[in-house]
Amino acid sequence: MLKNYLKIAVRNLWKYKTNSIVSIIGLSLGIGCFLLLATYVLHEIRYDRFQVNGDHIVRVNLFYQAGDSEPVNVAITATGVAPVFAREFEEIKHAVRLYPLSGDAAVAVQYGDKLFNEKKVLFADSTYFSVFPTHFIEGDANTALSQPNSVVIDETTAQKYFGNESAIGKSVTMNEKLTLQVTGVMTDIPSYSHIKPNWLASYSTLPRSKSEAFDSANDYTYLLLKPNANVETLQAKVDQFAIKNLNNPQDPSSKLRLKLEAFNRIHLYSNVSNGLEASGNYKYIYILSGVALLILVIACINFINLVTARSAVRAREVGVRKVMGAGRAEVFRQYLFECGLITIAAIVIGLLISFLGFPVISNLTGSALGLNIWPSFSVVLLLVALAIVVTLLSGLYPAAVLSGFEPVKVLKGKVLATNSGSGLRSSLVVFQFTISILFIVGTIIANQQLHFIQNKNLGINPSQIVVMDVGSGISESKLAAMKSELLTYPVMKSVTASYDSPVNVQGGYTITANDKPQGFQLNITAIPVEKDFVPTLGMQLIAGQNFNNTDILRANTDSAELRHYAFILNESAVKAMGWTPGNAIGKLVNLNGRRGEVKAVAKDFHFRSLHEKIGPIAIMPEYNYFGKVMVKVAGDETTQAIDLLRKNWKANFPMRPFGYHFLDQEFDQMYKAESRVSTILGLFSAVTIFISCLGLFALIAFISEQRTKEIGVRKVLGASVASIVVLLSKDFVKLMLIAIIIATPAAWYAMSLWLADFAYQIKISPWTFVFTGLGAIAIALITVSFQSIKAALMNPVKSLKSE
Repeated sequence: MLKNYLKIAVRNLWKYKTNSIVSIIGLSLGIGCFLLLATYVLHEIRYDRFQVNGDHIVRVNLFYQAGDSEPVNVAITATGVAPVFAREFEEIKHAVRLYPLSGDAAVAVQYGDKLFNEKKVLFADSTYFSVFPTHFIEGDANTALSQPNSVVIDETTAQKYFGNESAIGKSVTMNEKLTLQVTGVMTDIPSYSHIKPNWLASYSTLPRSKSEAFDSANDYTYLLLKPNANVETLQAKVDQFAIKNLNNPQDPSSKLRLKLEAFNRIHLYSNVSNGLEASGNYKYIYILSGVALLILVIACINFINLVTARSAVRAREVGVRKVMGAGRAEVFRQYLFECGLITIAAIVIGLLISFLGFPVISNLTGSALGLNIWPSFSVVLLLVALAIVVTLLSGLYPAAVLSGFEPVKVLKGKVLATNSGSGLRSSLVVFQFTISILFIVGTIIANQQLHFIQNKNLGINPSQIVVMDVGSGISESKLAAMKSELLTYPVMKSVTASYDSPVNVQGGYTITANDKPQGFQLNITAIPVEKDFVPTLGMQLIAGQNFNNTDILRANTDSAELRHYAFILNESAVKAMGWTPGNAIGKLVNLNGRRGEVKAVAKDFHFRSLHEKIGPIAIMPEYNYFGKVMVKVAGDETTQAIDLLRKNWKANFPMRPFGYHFLDQEFDQMYKAESRVSTILGLFSAVTIFISCLGLFALIAFISEQRTKEIGVRKVLGASVASIVVLLSKDFVKLMLIAIIIATPAAWYAMSLWLADFAYQIKISPWTFVFTGLGAIAIALITVSFQSIKAALMNPVKSLKSE
């Protein structure tokens, strides 16, 4: 029986080659794309969930608000949070602090003659491996971080530095001054972890390790709770602790809280800033999950369309088989078997497509993706489930239709080939193109928003600015020497330095003013800068003057009593303080103990993502904390400028590898998630259109074949080629118009929701929908017209001679 089924299936696939090839290609593409997207979605969903203690870990976040200022939520906390909480609250089993050396800047690591820039260097308490159990290849997890100046590295790093030698006991130097001894080698941490250090040094190495202070936020704090601990109860206790110990009773309008956040929700659901890595977005996971399922459904719809179109042609075959004694169940099984055969072939080809596509998607998403992301045997189960579901989705209806034909009617020719299942096919074509139009509109609007972001006037000019990370800081004298030498070259237009990236400033402060009532405070972002920061970044001052050498001397004097700061505030800060740009100049202010006066007011500029409205910011010439040196170079001399910067760097930092990037790259990186989704939408929109057009092509070819004699009669009676093309095409144009009518409001609503996440956004233009609709109709017409013209040009004698 099985052999007979296989023989009939192969004969039918060969007889209708175009239909079969299109069915397999469309289904293969759908399955391949589904596997690619599903793997990425699984990668995001699995984030941090491999941690065995994940359900009992919380991160402590800092929330503060001064008066009526905008609230601030950050992931960093004070040094004292971990030790004090571990002692104060019985619900906590272990607490661990993490501190990234040099923030997001590179760390120079030297071993012998090997010198590398490393970015994943964290300091951690000895309790780290109790909170986050990790498999060790060498060393003992219980003692690896118990002593100062010890470090644990991952397997890849050990191989890079020490080859096949044992890493235990080897010493490395970081940033020319910190010597650490390797005490353990751990397995590589999966890419789906928001904590993934290559280097994990002992927190006791840091001078502040014994401190229990709450006066500044530098660390990431994670708590492992006891199995029976209740997070809500602990949060209530933490709130009481904050009210009692951390808030200013003289200023009841200001609030400071420490919020507990579930570890497993951090990657996709966290809304705090300053995390160890940029968070994902659960909304994008829903979008991409929907795209994956819709592409698979569209591929199945294609298959159903083609199968139902072919079913009427096989009506006589079914009639003969029933006359010969075949029952409905046998015909049903035969048809499902054929669908299953095509599905299996499509799954094999789809697997090949996914293997070829994983490097592309990995490069696009920045994550190492492959079928190894799936848990053991789950891929096999997925493929089996896909085979069953796709076979049933694609084959149940056609099999039911075919097996239900009455042999007497079929053999008398009473089953109309062109009308059988036509209503279903029309509905499915409308569905296919509705989804395709949704994808196209989504891609266009997402690209328009990204173009708007990239070309918006930021208030600063990040182009042609080379950024060099100087790690944990650069002395004032060395910065002056670097700057003096670099400015001797005509290609160097300007040189400056700052603590943060100027397009992503994160420092949180509070500011008070002498002319404000006691207790008044304003939450404000602030950034320490070198005196030429403003002109180098192309900022516009609307009142006052830029910093000068006197301001630098007064702000950086060793005497705390004589120290006096000059501040540049932006328009938003001045407005929040209740001043105008004109009368703000000379106002006496205090920024977290830094006393001084407002020297200038800068036009508002974007110092964070365009997801956020511009807030108040203060710029101050404080030379103790610079981590970035920025050089404005001539646009047509970039290569020469980089060579000169490399030479200057080697002279000043001989033990650190030279590294650089452009500031506008940092800006683009802030919208990586949006760019990624836009690119994926664009890529898979093209795939969706291609699959839909494949089906349309095969469908019109099949319908043209079934209407060959009708076309021949019309030509004999004088019908023109154009009229026949219109005859065969007009129904599909009607279906496209219906798809456009359905897709337009749905696309407008969906993209309006997406744009709502941006504080600065484009307006959706009606022309987007007009051009998309016209483009979709054009694509459909081109697809349909090819076969329509071919059918219209056939010699009617050949089509009618059998009658």
